[in-house]
Amino acid sequence: MDLRTSITAAREFRPLRQTGRMKRLVAALVGVVAIATVVVVSFRSLDEVRLPFFDREGCTATVGDRSVELSLEQAEHASLIAAIAVQRGLPARAASIALATAYQESDLQNLGYGDRDSLGLFQQRPSQGWGSAQQVQDPTYATNAFYDALAKVSGYEQLEITVAAQEVQRSGFPEAYADHEDDARVLASALTGHSRHAFVCRVDGEVDAADAALVASGLTARADAVRVDVLDRFGALPLGGFAPGGVRDGHMAGSTHYDGRAVDVFFRPINDANKTRGWALAQYLVANAERLDVQTVIFDARIWRAGRDDSWRRYDPPSRSGDRDILEHRDHVHVDVFA
Repeated sequence: MDLRTSITAAREFRPLRQTGRMKRLVAALVGVVAIATVVVVSFRSLDEVRLPFFDREGCTATVGDRSVELSLEQAEHASLIAAIAVQRGLPARAASIALATAYQESDLQNLGYGDRDSLGLFQQRPSQGWGSAQQVQDPTYATNAFYDALAKVSGYEQLEITVAAQEVQRSGFPEAYADHEDDARVLASALTGHSRHAFVCRVDGEVDAADAALVASGLTARADAVRVDVLDRFGALPLGGFAPGGVRDGHMAGSTHYDGRAVDVFFRPINDANKTRGWALAQYLVANAERLDVQTVIFDARIWRAGRDDSWRRYDPPSRSGDRDILEHRDHVHVDVFA
């Protein structure tokens, strides 16, 4: 397969000549912004202030001393690649190889163009037997096709990432995959759950109101879409916190479960393997928060909330009787959606 080596476009600019009038205009605008900021701070506490020209939506994976920045679109695709590896029972190494490949081939974007007939996340070519043009532009199909081919590479777990990727892709520039190895390892470690509370997104949390009516599952349509997505991505998992007709007890006062907006996904017993699986799901949900209208994710005594958090905060549940592990969500991932 030929490699699409770059998708960046050169940008030219011409410096703006600052006349006296322009300088006065800039100074006036700066003054207006400063006054507006003071007014906002006067009426809202500092931790609630959101200045849109300072905020930037996107996601960050941090493992050790290395961080990787992604757009929300890239995060959705990276989390899909990792989730499918988890669902198929593949090692994190497989996710690292797939992520490095998609990074190089498409910059983690589902492209509708490429070299010759190359398309999609992995720039797979229909003429080379990867599937139809429609299929290779379906990220789920394309990712599974990549893993199908990787599984046929003998001993891929021990190969260098660039060597394993080349065995699958047959690129004209095989060394290029090495440029993305370190970032791919960070993403794979976080998104497969091996690095806990290591992946976080910044989203604005501005979501239109949805129909509050419950569907057959006892969830709102928005929450039911999350339920379906989780099962599609991770396979059969034990779910709870909802029931046909809705739930009326078993949760703390004011819980989103009573509105049919929350789903619990259980990872029992509490052990290292189940924590890894739980963090894979929790960080997948954060990566897809904008697409799924996710408001809150809680797991393993950590919480993330859309429109507020750019990190996983410690979660301290309200005081009440009961099993502390359950109250701190150490045995289940809680996800709720906006109303």
